[in-house]
Amino acid sequence: MPIQQFSARDFRCLANIELEADPGNNLIFGANASGKTSVLEALAYLGRGKSFRGAPTSNLIRHGEKEFVLFGRVEADGRNSSIGVRNSAAGLEVRIDGESDGGAAALAEALPLQIIEPDVHDLVAGAPEQRRRYLDWIAFHVEHGYLDLWRRFRRALKQRNAALRSGVGRETISGWDAEFAVLSEQVDAGRRLALEVAAEALEETGVDLLGSEVGFEYRAGWNEERSLLEALQAGLERDLQQGSTQAGPHRADLKLTYDERQARKLVSRGQQKLLACTMVLAATETAQAALEKPLLLLIDDPAAELDGGSLERLMARVARLGCQVIATSLEADTALFASLGAVFHVEHGTLKRLP
Repeated sequence: MPIQQFSARDFRCLANIELEADPGNNLIFGANASGKTSVLEALAYLGRGKSFRGAPTSNLIRHGEKEFVLFGRVEADGRNSSIGVRNSAAGLEVRIDGESDGGAAALAEALPLQIIEPDVHDLVAGAPEQRRRYLDWIAFHVEHGYLDLWRRFRRALKQRNAALRSGVGRETISGWDAEFAVLSEQVDAGRRLALEVAAEALEETGVDLLGSEVGFEYRAGWNEERSLLEALQAGLERDLQQGSTQAGPHRADLKLTYDERQARKLVSRGQQKLLACTMVLAATETAQAALEKPLLLLIDDPAAELDGGSLERLMARVARLGCQVIATSLEADTALFASLGAVFHVEHGTLKRLP
């Protein structure tokens, strides 16, 4: 099971909580501002090394304290493993089985997870960066070596941008182009492969949740009628004026269509949520197949913005994944799950498992 035991100390309003999770479905309920979303945020932080709410470290440390500490026991490759995170003004400290190495990438490998949270609409209606991260997450879990490739691409991009701003000659800048173009095209190929691998799950989940065909088209971030190297050379003057590289995978996007309409502009909030959930669940299914193990799926208030029928379809699709689920709700709505392993109540930052 992805997470067996979890504890959080001085994270937001959580002074000191412990959670012994069921391998199947878990429900955390409580009133607004009771701390239930903070429990999910802490769990997600343990697997990602950052807040899904975009909060800085200073906002995550409980008032009056200097640091927060998260700890979890997970099952990895048939054995138990421990994950620890400590964060303070001194920075992030990650430990896997007592060893300090790997940072956020090590967390993502030790505790792979996905999240359906109130801002999940951003996958559909938000900036292209959200959808690029989505494809990169799939590629990280299904393609060996993708993380190293992505890091080398980001380094080459940073170096080229620094050269553009430094006032060096055009020949010096052009010297970065060949390496940047090669790495960019490899990242582009990795993202396309990730989308191809996830295509069947995306299609099936879209039909289940929305009752209609959902389309996904990857756009590279440059005019594909020419090579990236040619695009860089043709756009050099513009890049010099802007002080940054205007063509490449960092400008890519994933075009979404629903019922032959551009999803970002034409679907309702409820439809946007279902479309975003389609993407999250398909990514989870794809990564589980590649890793050959269940993932952790966190769902914050699944009923928000969904009618009864939509919620029922969503939770039925979640059940088909066979992953470990930890969901939150205002009430002890056990009907969310066909079978429920554990129920927890949170109040004033205190978590208690119910009999």
